[in-house]
Amino acid sequence: MPRSDRVTKARWRPPKEPGRMNATEKRFEQNVLWTLKAAGEVKSWRYEAVKFRLANNTFYTPDFMVNRADGLVEFVDVKGSGGWEQHTRIKIKVCAEQYPEFVFAGYTEARGSRNRGEFNREEF
Repeated sequence: MPRSDRVTKARWRPPKEPGRMNATEKRFEQNVLWTLKAAGEVKSWRYEAVKFRLANNTFYTPDFMVNRADGLVEFVDVKGSGGWEQHTRIKIKVCAEQYPEFVFAGYTEARGSRNRGEFNREEF
């Protein structure tokens, strides 16, 4: 099974401060987004710029809103090598169905690549 298809149970983590990137998200920005911008494939991006309402008391906040050079807007969720938690995978799939005018993608850090910043892409 490819690493990006791995789903894990939710586990307790200290609350993340909104608007502040974690280490994996920083590596993604540095190694993927800046590389795509230098190649002319991405115009700009914003961190946690949008919050989607999926149902009553159910929201999804993608990590990045990416303005691609081809004019499309892509919403990106970045995960570490531990994989996706089931509720997050469900939320991004529901969001992709409700908003087909946007591209939704998930990037999972390749196992053992913490120092290299390699990510695997999955589109929803």
